[in-house]
Amino acid sequence: MSLAYNILIELMSSLVFLFASLHKKLHLGQKGRKESLQLLKQKLSPSDKVIWLHCASLGEYEQGLPVFQALKTKYQDHKFVLSFFSPSGHEVRKKNPITDLVVYLPLDRKSTVKSFLNVTNPKLVVFVKYDLWPNYLRELKRRRITTVLISALFRSSQPYFKIYGSWFRKLLFTFDHIFTQDSGSKKLLESIGYTHCTISGDTRFDRVGNQLKIDNNLDFIAKFKDAKTCVVAGSTWPEDDELLISYINASNDSTKFIIAPHNIDSNQINRMLKKLKKQTVVYSNYKNETLENKSVFIIDTVGLLTKIYNYADIAYIGGGMGSSGLHNTLEAATFAVPIVIGKNYEKFPEAKAMLNKGGLFSVDSLMTLQTTLDRMVKNPQERKELGQTNKDYIAQNKGATKLVLTEITKLY
Repeated sequence: MSLAYNILIELMSSLVFLFASLHKKLHLGQKGRKESLQLLKQKLSPSDKVIWLHCASLGEYEQGLPVFQALKTKYQDHKFVLSFFSPSGHEVRKKNPITDLVVYLPLDRKSTVKSFLNVTNPKLVVFVKYDLWPNYLRELKRRRITTVLISALFRSSQPYFKIYGSWFRKLLFTFDHIFTQDSGSKKLLESIGYTHCTISGDTRFDRVGNQLKIDNNLDFIAKFKDAKTCVVAGSTWPEDDELLISYINASNDSTKFIIAPHNIDSNQINRMLKKLKKQTVVYSNYKNETLENKSVFIIDTVGLLTKIYNYADIAYIGGGMGSSGLHNTLEAATFAVPIVIGKNYEKFPEAKAMLNKGGLFSVDSLMTLQTTLDRMVKNPQERKELGQTNKDYIAQNKGATKLVLTEITKLY
């Protein structure tokens, strides 16, 4: 299996080299990976005590951020290296207040792995949720470098827990400790004999709870909302947009809509603009517009959505109408907002919990979307009560960061 995996990695490397020029994200990733080792050599010295943090993408960074902040406070004499696999994480957080250096993770080739670890020489390594690379993990284990996985979430359908999954299971045993989001994940680990695990909960609850401690005011959004009911649709995909645009076109002008699509490619934005029949403004040129007269605001940039939820009366969270995966519902919930999602949410325990508590609604068609949104638009008191249910849920589940830091301190 190891031989097959290493052949696959070499093939992947060749394909990326051949096709990178045809795809913007592939090109960014390839260029960044080529520069990673040189950048590390320039910025690190053999005497540095390094903590290496790895995230697949932006979502995992946001999930791990409370732990990263706690580690930064605890180990102020260390240098922090943050790696991403995806450009969507690296390009947004290549400058951040936590880490000294942000790089693309070089591909999981044995020789490259050894070079990466020789240069960084980390004393502690933190992986967030998943993106587990076999050669990195095996080499970390061989070097006896303390390595932990935080915010892990496992399902019985994963190969780790299948009869044929012995090769995959061994990867989990390279970790010194695994922090799981729920008891089900811990039970799955124990079923394969892995016992160095703790139920910590989801660090995202701490992350979104901390959002309320900062200034979330955006004057241009306040001007656009203009005291009207506002529906914020965050991280939407085309499957979501299709239903939302139909609803928006049929709505009256007493409701405002903000759409922050997951893909902010100009072609995607232009397709949306052609379908919208309401007066619409786009973030990239909003300064030339009279915002109060617009009904729809499209956010074609990243980094603003968490603050925009502060202005939502109702939130629609994208990803669940198709198969791309539901995006973060907790960011809106912390602002005491009722939430609407698509039909596919089974892999997201926080969505199921809020659905059971009554503050979140799942829709599967234009008809159910229309019924649900109309109900909430027309009933402000009900909106307030449903939103408070979600905010209470956030408050009840905070505390994962403190638990994780306590256990890591014991290991390192």
